[in-house]
Amino acid sequence: MSAGGTNPVEDESRPLRLAFDRGTVVVEGLAEGDGAGLPGVRFDPRTKTHRAEAIWYRPLVEHLRGRKIAYEDDARGYGPTQTPWKIQVAKEAFPHQVEGLAAWWKAGGRGVVVLPTGTGKTHLANMAIEKAGRPTLIVTPTIDLMNQWYDELSLSFGVEIGLLGGGYNDVQPITVTTYDSAYINMERLGDRFGLIVFDECHHLPGATYGLSAVAAIAPFRLGLTATPERADNAHTHLDQLIGPIVYRREITQLRGQFLADYQTIPLYVSLSEEERQRYEEARECYRAFVSGSGIDMRRPDGWSRFLFLAFRSPEGREAFRAYREQRELALAAPAKLKLLEKLLDRHNHDRVLIFTHDNATVYTIARRFLVPVITHQTKTKERREILLRFNTGDYPIVATSKVLNEGVNVPEANVAIILSGSGSVREHVQRLGRILRKSGDKQAVLYEVVTKGTVEEYTSNRRRQHSAYDGE
Repeated sequence: MSAGGTNPVEDESRPLRLAFDRGTVVVEGLAEGDGAGLPGVRFDPRTKTHRAEAIWYRPLVEHLRGRKIAYEDDARGYGPTQTPWKIQVAKEAFPHQVEGLAAWWKAGGRGVVVLPTGTGKTHLANMAIEKAGRPTLIVTPTIDLMNQWYDELSLSFGVEIGLLGGGYNDVQPITVTTYDSAYINMERLGDRFGLIVFDECHHLPGATYGLSAVAAIAPFRLGLTATPERADNAHTHLDQLIGPIVYRREITQLRGQFLADYQTIPLYVSLSEEERQRYEEARECYRAFVSGSGIDMRRPDGWSRFLFLAFRSPEGREAFRAYREQRELALAAPAKLKLLEKLLDRHNHDRVLIFTHDNATVYTIARRFLVPVITHQTKTKERREILLRFNTGDYPIVATSKVLNEGVNVPEANVAIILSGSGSVREHVQRLGRILRKSGDKQAVLYEVVTKGTVEEYTSNRRRQHSAYDGE
């Protein structure tokens, strides 16, 4: 019976029928109307059918079962019985993995588990696959991560693992894909999986990537991330797309036992007199234009408004040039490279990652110190070779811009030097996470090099607003 007390079924001798259709669930057998009070169901006048986005599949089925409304389920493209996938590798779970799985299952197999980098989110996902016993799709942000998951899943379950993306189109009961491939293909594959694992799920909210959640019927959903919060507050959409945060542990809670112990050290450099004068002149030019144009850079649209106005006049173009100059002087101060030389001498027996905000500085470091670099321009095979040699010690130093912020396994890295970065708290925590994977009695250290008396000081204070830096 519907909420209004009338029977929504057009022909009571036939039960309702659910069918999957291009990212939606069609409900056949309803009298023409607005959905008869069924969750998410609306009447589509174009096709004269009742349908809901596929994400409503579970609430819809629970609604029908709860009200004992008969229905045939042809929306699910996999069998109703559990598949006996068992983890083949003897690996004792950490307490936080056991607790995280239990919290997720208690929440109905829906929700986000927040764990720091290096604390075993992949094994937690394997445990969830075994627990749910449903065909599973793992969604990752990069091809490299897709390949890492493929290797891990193949080893853990000893079955053929599917790949979707990076030139592969092989869909198996357990398949790994990327966010880019998932949202493109979900309208045709959204009925094939009962569990979806969204790795680095802070990437999911958005008009495009969000489709990979909306167009799938998967009743079980697991989100994994170390840093769920987003500057645009879009992380609030995760509740609907995956489920709420059901379990969370921070770096400070796991350091020492499950993560390497660490310290963070801010270091400051100064501009020369000539650089200081250029910086002040450029900053004054930029700020004068912003103020004179009535732009409030604290507003979400401040930057886009500045760009819009900057290219509409000679004064605006000069202000943009000045912005670039003052920023380059702060982030790529020559004194930073002199300090970097001293730090590399100090840690000449360690495994060092150097992070910068831009590729130009990375290539400058490569030429000056003769170290390998990884940027978004680095080819996949070359990148893999560099990381392999870094982990074995053939390359003790690697410099990078943003591409190693997440999703790379470098357990031997114990020193990170941040020469420059954005104001993002997530980026800073991710860079710290690169050196925290447990390896023996490793003691990790992160240096943050900041240009004194510039806007970078404010940026540094903002990006350190995370519990990982409490008391440091």
